[in-house]
Amino acid sequence: MKKILGYRKLLGVNEHATLLALKTVYRNLMKEWHPDKFTDQVEKDLCEAKSRHIIEAYHFLVSIAPETRAQTADAFNQTITSAGITDFEYKDETLLINFVDQSSYEWLGIPKALYVKMVNAPALGRFARRHIYHSFPYRVAGK
Repeated sequence: MKKILGYRKLLGVNEHATLLALKTVYRNLMKEWHPDKFTDQVEKDLCEAKSRHIIEAYHFLVSIAPETRAQTADAFNQTITSAGITDFEYKDETLLINFVDQSSYEWLGIPKALYVKMVNAPALGRFARRHIYHSFPYRVAGK
């Protein structure tokens, strides 16, 4: 969740920002921080780092936007109801789950205590369906 809040703060948007609003803010910030605007190498390096961070924030926020999730909702629901979990990984409050159908999703803001409960659960899929899938923001990690 810290990551989401940090990216929203960087772009100056709230949780209700639409894809169009994100795109507009992104384009304006890239115009402001584009490295080609500067001739001094120090300023250019600073702008390159800042623009990389802006690009990362934009792509991340687009991937968790409600509009994006609505576009992939059918595939997501199909995966979580019918495909079993093949592997999972937890790092920095992010849970990555790989499924039998070759898809991967990331859930954000997962507390460590909940992850420990999941690891010790007798049925991973059932635990995830009850406590994770619809309770935390997610994004597609791969297909």
